Amino acid sequence: MNFFAPCPRGLELLLADELRALGATDPKTVPGGVRFAGDWALCYRANLESRLATRVLWEVTMARYRGEEDIYRAAYAPTWARWFTPEQTIRVFVTAHKSPLRSLEFVTLKIKDAVCDHFRTVVGSRPSVDTQTPDIRIHAFLSVDTVTLYLDTSGDPLYMRGFKQAAVEAPLKENLAAGILRLTGWKPGQEALMDPMCGSGTFLIEAAQMALDVAPGLGRRFGFEKFKNFEREQWLPIRQAAEARRQAPRSLPIYGSDILEAQERKSIVNLRSAGLDGCVTVSRADMLEVAAPAPSGVLVANPPYGVRLSDMSELRDFYPRLGSALKAHWAGWRCYFFSGDPELPKGVRLKASKRTPLFNGAIECRLYEFAMVAGSARKPKGEGGAADAD
Repeated sequence: MNFFAPCPRGLELLLADELRALGATDPKTVPGGVRFAGDWALCYRANLESRLATRVLWEVTMARYRGEEDIYRAAYAPTWARWFTPEQTIRVFVTAHKSPLRSLEFVTLKIKDAVCDHFRTVVGSRPSVDTQTPDIRIHAFLSVDTVTLYLDTSGDPLYMRGFKQAAVEAPLKENLAAGILRLTGWKPGQEALMDPMCGSGTFLIEAAQMALDVAPGLGRRFGFEKFKNFEREQWLPIRQAAEARRQAPRSLPIYGSDILEAQERKSIVNLRSAGLDGCVTVSRADMLEVAAPAPSGVLVANPPYGVRLSDMSELRDFYPRLGSALKAHWAGWRCYFFSGDPELPKGVRLKASKRTPLFNGAIECRLYEFAMVAGSARKPKGEGGAADAD
């Protein structure tokens, strides 16, 4: 069977590698996700184990279209009644790229009508629509001349791990945080990790789960569990194997801090809710003053960047002090900042050794790497001149 797993833009190659390791056949990246093939067991594993996917969508049908009636016929044809019942609620989601059709709302209505008409014909009754908590999610993607229909095997987005209780104003999605940790090259169990702006603790929780080999979906349910063709006898061993693999909580070289006491408390509450109480050291501290907890490691942070949390004048004052703090306290560390502000490297007065494009929703961002070397990087005179100390 064919599947599509959307993910935050910029993480497609990492997701393809992750799905390949789970057993996916010939994963192919496209902007915003990965297409792959496999069986239901792979679908179950991908939902349970993927740290990077937003959803796992099962391709039901693909057809060419010129107008809305063609889409109606394509949506009427699949044997929907084999996969769910009219007593279950549905919702239709439509996205498009270069589609000539003017109204996606009208396309959504036509697909909903086609599915309901199919049920009236086959079983004599139709499912109801629930826009808040539907049992079954049907996704449609329109290209220039094709429509692809999917059943959502995930239900709630996979970045909703099922345990976080305390949120912050501008949260970082868990799958994006996991992808950023992968991009840093952090080695769980071998390197220290620090988030000095930890907020609700997203980086800390994802890192601790990686270190303890905790499957990210162990704390939640999935959409495929509501399908008529759900194979519980195949699913249970997959889940039980993940539970058996999970390591017992222990103290880890993972650290977090925040200047606000309320944010510190949120991190502690969320770590406890995730079963990670005592695994991570969390404190209240100013990023500009906190000292490195180890001689070397990975620092990762998602600072405010003027879109929702701070005005630009505050950031322009903060950046030079941040650069000074990195040089004073973090020698020997690889420091990563995820930001939508292209002025961050110039503001901190450091040269970024890497700039990885990523998207936080619709916001184009970069993951900036600053390798903080101990001492000066300048060469003595007579050895080729002065190198850039940054």
